[in-house]
Amino acid sequence: MRTVVSVMGKDTVGIISKVSAVCNECNVNILDITQSVLDDIFVMVMLTDISASNCSFADFSDKMMSLGKENCLDIRVMHEDIFNSMHRI
Repeated sequence: MRTVVSVMGKDTVGIISKVSAVCNECNVNILDITQSVLDDIFVMVMLTDISASNCSFADFSDKMMSLGKENCLDIRVMHEDIFNSMHRI
């Protein structure tokens, strides 16, 4: 199963590294990644594969949410199907 992970917040050193570390911890494969810095706002979207994950979807999402809170970032994890459905409406 694939998920879309979005990250937004003030640009600081190490955001990609921290998000990638959670993916590594949960054995989540990063399939594609795009990131940009608009003035001092960091924006990133990742497409991930959680089919071999050692965490449930809920646990992975909770870990990302906790990382976001610790680093003043808005991190959201969505099933790819939900993401696609939201953008078809």
